[in-house]
Amino acid sequence: MHVKDQSAVEDGHAGVRGRNTRTPTLRLLLTLALSGLILGLASCGKGDHADADGSSTSTSTSRPRPAEPIVAATPPMGWNSWNQVRCHDLDEAVVKQAADALVRRGLKDLGYRYVVVDDCWQAPSRDSAGALVADPIRFPSGLESLVDYVHDKGLKFGLYLAPGSETCAMHWDDYAASGIGSYRHERQDAEMLDELGVDYLKYDWCRADETDGLEHQKTFGLMRDELARLDRPIVYSISEYGDTKPWTWAPKVANLWRTTSDIIPFWPSVASIIDQQAELHSFSGPGRWNDPDMLQVGNGPLTPDETRAHIGMWAMLAAPLMIGTDLDKLTPDVIDALSNPEIIAIDQDPAGRQASRLRSGETEVWARSLADGDMAVALLNKGDGPAEISTTITEVGAQPGSWSIRNASTRKDLPATDGPISETVAPHGVTVLRLSS
Repeated sequence: MHVKDQSAVEDGHAGVRGRNTRTPTLRLLLTLALSGLILGLASCGKGDHADADGSSTSTSTSRPRPAEPIVAATPPMGWNSWNQVRCHDLDEAVVKQAADALVRRGLKDLGYRYVVVDDCWQAPSRDSAGALVADPIRFPSGLESLVDYVHDKGLKFGLYLAPGSETCAMHWDDYAASGIGSYRHERQDAEMLDELGVDYLKYDWCRADETDGLEHQKTFGLMRDELARLDRPIVYSISEYGDTKPWTWAPKVANLWRTTSDIIPFWPSVASIIDQQAELHSFSGPGRWNDPDMLQVGNGPLTPDETRAHIGMWAMLAAPLMIGTDLDKLTPDVIDALSNPEIIAIDQDPAGRQASRLRSGETEVWARSLADGDMAVALLNKGDGPAEISTTITEVGAQPGSWSIRNASTRKDLPATDGPISETVAPHGVTVLRLSS
């Protein structure tokens, strides 16, 4: 897992690395600190003693080294180009518009910070040095300029690669390309990400086992090792569609991994994917996330209740929240659902515990504990009509006693209780509650 310091890129463009900005005062302080260190080393033996193997064991109080920050400590949030434009309409204007909209619509301030360019950004072939280059028609200004544009808005930039010799779109008749996958170019492509200032890599399998005879764990691990060589922390998102149960091995390889086949913007697809997450809660946590695929809100015929259920359940699942639609065309219902700070807070809870399903069927109860001792509870109605869904403090795993209840979906307080909880939930809808003791 790549866990290097993110401070250089956390708040935007990281292009000032290596510049000497020390003041004379700071240099003096550094000199004094180094002098103290030398004196401390010279006095070894007064407070330390050497073991038989020559190592030094301190008998004085020592300060533990601070832990390095975790890459993707909470589920990534942002926008990805695929569900909106797929391959046909991808260009730099679409990406810039998405970055502009994340800022203008207040989504950046709520945590939606990644702008990820999916497949079809590449020119049809590598250059004479074997390097990937951006399609000059789709990206006439080049990727470096686009990365700068995104970073200058305080956002982070993501890019798509594939581990085989082909990308997924190369199977389409209208996207003729050759050799633009990362197979046998892993180090070169990882260094390209570093040089461009990329913050997020989506690494998409695309039948690499069939086209190149590759094995999933080894191949994804190879890119992990190349990313670990870099000075830049890069969120590593892998996608093999849940075929090899990646939750059983990917926590040692990537920051997030797809758990299912592609989501489509219809309720049966959303409901099916929710079902498939029910037994995966033990594999997820800070820096390692189950990914049930990108959000489809704003696409297709999802109703307002289905939209809120989609986002609310992804939050309960501690899933990445990657929008895949034209942000300028979002209806008020969709933007309100995406912007609900109480639902986002559950998704981004630092404890990172994915919800467990406590009751299954047409009506379901899911629960997760939060970092501050609160509980998040989802009452999910998969049926075609309104349903009253009841649970209790005991069933959701809360400690006995009176709990305050907040309806996070509607942002309203409910009466406190020490026992039963009951809400009428719309068809294909969810009510997300936050319980506080």
